Amino acid sequence: MTSFTRISAMTRKEFIHLLRDRRTLAVVLVMPVLQMLLFAYAISFDVKNVSTVIIDTDQTPASQAYVRSYASSDFFRLVGTANDLGAVDRVFDHNQARIAVVVPSGFGRQLAAGERATVAVYLDGSEPTAARVGQAFSTALNQVYGQRVTIEWADAQGLDVTAAGQLEPRVRTWYNPEKRSSDFLIPGLMVVIIMVVALQQTAVSLVREREQGTDEQLAISPMKRWEMMVGKVAPWTLLAFLDLAVITAVGIWFFDLPLRGSVTVLMLGAALFVFCALGLGLVISAVAPSLETANMLGLLLSLLPAFILSGFAFPLGSIPEWLQVISCAFPARFMVTISRGVFLKGAGFDELWPQLAALGAYAVVVLTIAVLLDGRRRR
Repeated sequence: MTSFTRISAMTRKEFIHLLRDRRTLAVVLVMPVLQMLLFAYAISFDVKNVSTVIIDTDQTPASQAYVRSYASSDFFRLVGTANDLGAVDRVFDHNQARIAVVVPSGFGRQLAAGERATVAVYLDGSEPTAARVGQAFSTALNQVYGQRVTIEWADAQGLDVTAAGQLEPRVRTWYNPEKRSSDFLIPGLMVVIIMVVALQQTAVSLVREREQGTDEQLAISPMKRWEMMVGKVAPWTLLAFLDLAVITAVGIWFFDLPLRGSVTVLMLGAALFVFCALGLGLVISAVAPSLETANMLGLLLSLLPAFILSGFAFPLGSIPEWLQVISCAFPARFMVTISRGVFLKGAGFDELWPQLAALGAYAVVVLTIAVLLDGRRRR
């Protein structure tokens, strides 16, 4: 009997076992799509419609025009106005607004006289992202409004300020010109979902088989350890690729995700990444004494690193250098770079070969460790 025959028999047995376990099959096939839709719609780094309160203590046509400039912005969402400074504490304490703008008395008079007028902008720092972006938007809005008022005042006085040199910055954003969160999130989200499915399900299914006693029957078979490993992970490999194809289609059709790069490079990277995840699942199954431990280790080695240490949610450059070094121990870091490079940047093999090489080396090492640990456990 050849190795191929033995591996085929093992793969057939695993497929039969998987098809009988309808619950696991449903989780593997349906949950990735549901997770993709849920996270892609729910997670967004686009800060807009930030609740804003205007405290206009001037109540002049000039101050009212200034208030309208906030109301016409897509970033700010006016939830109310007030006439006293005490409203700032009230709206922040009751979470009624994240930004409060105070227009002082004398605002209109100072503008009419051509003097510098000031406004106070208060930010709720309990949401740092909204606070930082709110500060930038408020500064930009004030600059635009101030420039318009200055020009109007100069025209009224018969002065020419438009002839003075004015800087007009023209900013262009590459790869994601609309700065859509979905274009940033979905390529990384695919990696997270595949990592969790391939690693978690492999580890849990093998430990469950050991607890049920069916694993002992294989120990006395003439199969070699590596043949047994290949036969066991083959169904999960196919299911992982099926999940990848489905969630890629969901990303393209539902969220208009662009696919600008090499599909071949994406598939090669995905194959290596799946082998890495399956290898980690095999390692967990070899060292985990129980199903509960396998679940815990699976989450620890899949979900948390994929979210935090891969660049999926946070730029790697923003974390400490020692954490950047640790992130290299997790394959999701390299696959996120490949996924975003192919989808958004149009990257190919020339740009992504270092990440592909890292995944290939990682897969060889982790699969070798899995075979050695499984052999030690059986002795």
